[in-house]
Amino acid sequence: MAVLDIVTYPDPRLREATFDVKDITADVRQLVRDLIDTMYSLNAAGIAAIQVGRLERIFIIDGKVADPEAGDDAKPLVFINPELAETGRGLTVAEEGCLSFPNVFVDIKRPRWAKIRALDSEGTSFEVDGEGLFGRAMQHEHDHLTGRLMIDLVGMVKKEVIKRKMKRWHNEHDGKAPEPKPTVPNLG
Repeated sequence: MAVLDIVTYPDPRLREATFDVKDITADVRQLVRDLIDTMYSLNAAGIAAIQVGRLERIFIIDGKVADPEAGDDAKPLVFINPELAETGRGLTVAEEGCLSFPNVFVDIKRPRWAKIRALDSEGTSFEVDGEGLFGRAMQHEHDHLTGRLMIDLVGMVKKEVIKRKMKRWHNEHDGKAPEPKPTVPNLG
């Protein structure tokens, strides 16, 4: 089990360009395992590779978020080279957290539903759609791969509040990885 350090805002690595995975190698599979371990260790709903300083276009969603009825048997969903194919069915506002913004939770407006095409860890293509927390989590993680962060989705006043909270957090934690296990799921 490898739990990786989380890159936190305002680290410029969160805005770097990501690249498509050409071949699913042993290194890519190890990264997927490490992302899963890191996500579960932080009680997150999802995580993107860029959040641990890797630039591969990969994100993970907790299986219980994708299929709540499966319970503890739910396997995490691996998205390699994901494409946000479609969103819609109206807009909804819900509180989001993010591993890269520890202890920051803000209301974000997003489409209610999303469809994503991707490869799994075996290289098999698939398409999945979801609404509610699952649809929101897919959109949130996909945003990470495009350099879009939750601070980009709020107004100027909330931006300043988030910046102050992050400055205070960095001062208190010396930039160490987040430890909290919040009641509102961190979307990654």
